[in-house]
Amino acid sequence: MSAEFPSVRPRRLRSTPAMRRLVAETRLHPAELVLPAFVREGITEPRPITSMPGVVQHTRDTLRRAAVEAAEAGVGGLMLFGVPEVQDAVGSEGTNPEGILQRAIRDVVSEVGDQLVVMSDLCLDEYTDHGHCGVLAEDGSVDNDATLERYAEMAVVQADAGVHLVGPSGMMDGQVAVIRRALDAAGHRDTGILAYTAKYASAFFGPFREAVGSSLKGDRKTYQQDPANAREALRELEQDLAEGADLVMVKPAMAYLDILRQVADASPVPVSAYQVSGEYAMVEAAAANGWIDRERTIMETLTSIRRAGAEQILTYWAVEAAGLLR
Repeated sequence: MSAEFPSVRPRRLRSTPAMRRLVAETRLHPAELVLPAFVREGITEPRPITSMPGVVQHTRDTLRRAAVEAAEAGVGGLMLFGVPEVQDAVGSEGTNPEGILQRAIRDVVSEVGDQLVVMSDLCLDEYTDHGHCGVLAEDGSVDNDATLERYAEMAVVQADAGVHLVGPSGMMDGQVAVIRRALDAAGHRDTGILAYTAKYASAFFGPFREAVGSSLKGDRKTYQQDPANAREALRELEQDLAEGADLVMVKPAMAYLDILRQVADASPVPVSAYQVSGEYAMVEAAAANGWIDRERTIMETLTSIRRAGAEQILTYWAVEAAGLLR
């Protein structure tokens, strides 16, 4: 018998749900999940995002309720994005202390306090009439250093509003250092920085542009990373760490699990990954057509991101997934 049949049988450890649970190498926990949320100025009811079924642009009141729901579900944090009524060339509403994002930060912090880590997107694309993540030079290119000045102002007004972590997502050279100096100079030494370290010029961002009302024409390939490059992400990691990043991120997640693994292996600080709008939309669309099991696919994608090294996952399924984990 031993000559004909295997004595080593890995299937023994897959035999029952209890056995599979006992030997699972990767575990998800609600506290590792972060819910991205959009708040729009000038609306009285939540506005559905057509390309992201189940996701809405919130009013300030419904955002408060969503924050409470997330806290009750045990989710780890919220990442807030503001959608202003007025856009201009320099994204003035991004540094307006009474801008929609700053008001939303105050709302959420007053509602849930320290039950959640409140994070804010620190970028200009939601606020500019050209849709780029920075200030434009005369030739139409994004002016890196002029943009850094705007980022420094944004960081301070967001910290003044009470945010716990700012998330600079524009991929400008030197952004973490400039923001850290500005925060420290304004007395916000305890406000942390979640650096978007490896953010790729990805087609998977498409639905997000609807979510934030982006006016972008063209692309962001001159400042976001080339999807062909891996080593470059480690160079960005080295720079962000040297400049004082408290956490680092890879975005998108699912098409860049190899990058996530390399960053996680090299990083001495926590590593996050953002399961972006296009990744969400593809699963929802396939599930709506009956082509895949929706809940199993959600949990499988999140597990793969966690397995690749993410310690925090930004996902639009954060609250739902937290419920499935209980």
